[in-house]
Amino acid sequence: MKVADAVPEFADAFGFEEFNRMQREALPAMLERDDNVVAAAPTASGKTALAELAICETLREGGTALFVAPLRALTNEKEAEWDRFEELGYSVYVVTGERDLNPRRAERADILVMTPEKADSATRKHESARYGFVADVDCCVIDEVHLLDSEKRGAVLEVTISRLRRLCDPRVVALSATMPNVEDVAEWLDAPPETTFQFDDGYRPVDLETGVKTYTHGDNSFADKYRRLYRALDLAEPHIREDGQALVFVSSRQDTVMAAKKARDELAERDVPIGARGDYEFHTEAKELNDDTLRQSVPDGVAFHHAGLSKGDRDRVEEWFKRGKVQLLFSTSTLAWGVNLPARCVVIRDTKYHDPLEGEVDISELDVLQMLGRAGRPGYDDVGHGWVVCDRSDADGYRRLLREGKDIESRLAAEVESHLNAEIALGTITGLEDVMDWLETTFYYVRARSKPDEYDFEGLRDRVRDTLDSLVARGFVETDESLGVGGTALGRLTSKYYLRLDTAERFHRLAERDAVDEAGVLRAVAGAREFDSVSARSSETDAVDRVLSGVPTDLGGDTGTASATELEGGNRKVLAILHAAVEGTTPSDLRSDAWVIRQNALRLLAALGEFLDEFAGPRAANLAARVEARVEHGVPADAAGLTAIDGVGPSRAENLAAAGLTSPADVVDAGTPELANAGLAEGVAERVVTQAEGLPRTVVEWGSFPDSVGVGENEMCEVTVRNVGGGARAGIRVTANGVEMHEKSLYLGDETTAPVGVFGPPGEDQIEYRIEVAYPDLPLLPEADARTVSID
Repeated sequence: MKVADAVPEFADAFGFEEFNRMQREALPAMLERDDNVVAAAPTASGKTALAELAICETLREGGTALFVAPLRALTNEKEAEWDRFEELGYSVYVVTGERDLNPRRAERADILVMTPEKADSATRKHESARYGFVADVDCCVIDEVHLLDSEKRGAVLEVTISRLRRLCDPRVVALSATMPNVEDVAEWLDAPPETTFQFDDGYRPVDLETGVKTYTHGDNSFADKYRRLYRALDLAEPHIREDGQALVFVSSRQDTVMAAKKARDELAERDVPIGARGDYEFHTEAKELNDDTLRQSVPDGVAFHHAGLSKGDRDRVEEWFKRGKVQLLFSTSTLAWGVNLPARCVVIRDTKYHDPLEGEVDISELDVLQMLGRAGRPGYDDVGHGWVVCDRSDADGYRRLLREGKDIESRLAAEVESHLNAEIALGTITGLEDVMDWLETTFYYVRARSKPDEYDFEGLRDRVRDTLDSLVARGFVETDESLGVGGTALGRLTSKYYLRLDTAERFHRLAERDAVDEAGVLRAVAGAREFDSVSARSSETDAVDRVLSGVPTDLGGDTGTASATELEGGNRKVLAILHAAVEGTTPSDLRSDAWVIRQNALRLLAALGEFLDEFAGPRAANLAARVEARVEHGVPADAAGLTAIDGVGPSRAENLAAAGLTSPADVVDAGTPELANAGLAEGVAERVVTQAEGLPRTVVEWGSFPDSVGVGENEMCEVTVRNVGGGARAGIRVTANGVEMHEKSLYLGDETTAPVGVFGPPGEDQIEYRIEVAYPDLPLLPEADARTVSID
């Protein structure tokens, strides 16, 4: 069947002219029915076309389609690939982070592209003006729905799809690599048998032979990598000699580079005919690569591919591999999930990888099957060869996986507490009966009914009810007499920031302390449950000890416990990285994990700031904002406020602070000439001053405030706090000799007033009245003014 005959108005949206056998069989379900669809088919069999057919049908009816892609890197690829829809007059929009979101573009888009995490965030915030667009989705395509079985991300995908169905009940089209229990996924999504497809390996365009090869594990992990590399080259070499191509998956970006270097030398020693150095045109193209190592290796037929390369370099490597110019390609697992680069031989060299937050972990079975599925080039090979290289102790497990495949399980059980809290906080669950109704919408419930003994189906409802009781007892949820449930402030903040419940309790306890300081903020974040799995290597111990020399690491005050527990292991390493970050000097021994840890810490600091704002007040929240700015930018305390100015990064902030300009107000007062003297170009200086003028700046007008008061007398005065800068949320605090008299939070526009009770207590000579303005959302130092009143 030709594409032009099936969908004539969308023929140009497809990259081919005729549907294959698998696509033809599924086509009536996609175009002639409006039921939900579940289709499992082997890798490289053309599942993407099914997604595009579902999108075409939605667009034809004037609806909006949402495509949920498994990885962020793939969302950008879809945006580029679906220029074909743009050329037909439809809008494609990739929903990225909060800061980059364009709500107007998202609302007008015909095709939205998100990861499960972004879809989760959007559905949680669907009542806000920024994310209201997600409630108007007419069709949701889930690419690689077997991601449900991912320990890290499966529960997020599961609850997000269940929530989306309750929000707007879109048509759901779920696509997957082969999975034995496709019927369970179909039952979860209410897809009837007529639109549920299990295409077996007979639909693979190229047969696949898989196997496991072992190596002898040694004491040196670095040497082990080379043992596995030589094993991988032994497997790939015969295919390369026969003009085939090999794709080798390794565990990290750095490993792709190191393996490519070593393989290039080893293949030369083995005298393997590989490379295209005699191809002058290709050699000239290679010189345009940005990456030096890649530029040197591709003429020898060896390349590497990972998300850290520039898009231009990645595109060239992919194109050269498709053309056969590159015969041996090393890659991270990202390539297996989205880019269509099949090879005659696929080798998984690394079955474990180092995660900065988890330590050494096994690559998921889903990833293994996804990678091996890339073996076999349609139109070129009759058979593809896929190998797993692993330690002898792991071999039987991988052989069983390759022989039997893997059922898709629900991963919600381990996270049901946090996800139930989220649904209650969002208001999608408002009563006890709703809890049970929600449970029945999950894949967890379907899978438990399918495997009652393994999931303890009989006790499922009691477990969920116990979970609800626990949330109430811990203060995340509140109930009323009519069995209604609702989220508390603690529960809502926990949901908003995707916190583990223990971390939320920890932040809450910190907020209830009398005083919060920078060291306490950093300890609270470093000790968060999100960092419990961080591993501290023995080679990092000295660097951690140096950074934390003289730094308190006891958690007694932060946790509210009587005993002073010490941060240990990975959490101590996190604390060292955070302290190094605020100083702007991370030791080289800690840099490999520092970026990931710092990014996660910034999310937690933002959450902690809102916890402090809610439970301790704007002053404490402002401290967290300043600490967050220092961790993000690595600037001294006196330069943190300058980072609030758009266009002022770490270097400019430090230069301005060194010149005595430590706040946006100082920058405005100095003006363009003085900023130019501090090293800023005139045009930059003008923009910086303009941006600084948009930040808040207060002046306290005391009016007829008295200079003295008699003993025993009192007088109520009103003081004006005038904002001569841009508007912002603020907390205004009035103290007398350091004792708080009055505090209020508000959005400070032009001005406000603060009541000050002046009194004359016996035994005092004078009292200092102080007005302090703190900004909970900005890293500006609090502004303060004071008056001293004599007591006659």
